[in-house]
Amino acid sequence: MIEVPTTTDSQKLLHQLNALLEQKSRCQPEVCGLRLIESAHDNGLRMTARQRDFEVKDLLNLTQFFGSVDLLDSFPSKMKVQPKHLGCIGLSCFYLTFKSIEEERNVPLAADLIRISQYRFTFSDLLRMEKIVLEKVCQKVKATTAIQFLQLYYSLLQENLPFERRNSIHFERLEAQLKTCHCRIVFSKAKPSVLALSSTAL
Repeated sequence: MIEVPTTTDSQKLLHQLNALLEQKSRCQPEVCGLRLIESAHDNGLRMTARQRDFEVKDLLNLTQFFGSVDLLDSFPSKMKVQPKHLGCIGLSCFYLTFKSIEEERNVPLAADLIRISQYRFTFSDLLRMEKIVLEKVCQKVKATTAIQFLQLYYSLLQENLPFERRNSIHFERLEAQLKTCHCRIVFSKAKPSVLALSSTAL
């Protein structure tokens, strides 16, 4: 537990930070699984780090980026993934994250997502992959992500920095740095709390 004498708002933020740290420690992608991805050869049998990074870049411009990447890293770290299934897995991770964040009326039809993505799998393939991802990851889709930590750190900085220094830290820049880090598998080994904190120091 982090003990710092601060104002009431800062104490609330620190309490949220402790809750996020505890929650994320239970669903961090397995390092041994991520190492397998990094050491995989491009032979069509196992997803490689380069293929993973490419799939993450496909998710980059989407609102649910951080949750999707978290699922995308957690799933293949627990199960062998063939490159031919990566598109279906990536879209399933995005769709699961989207459904967990948005109200039901705002969720796009799965058939529309498949059509837009231009992948060659069916609606039933996507539903089957969703089920597999949920079974293997064994976690709620609404997992703790690095962006949540970044938002808390940013709020703490804004709360405790002198007024004249507050304008020098721009959340959009910090978020962009964090997204860039997520595009490289090497950063998936870092705890989201550490990754977000180091983004504030760049």
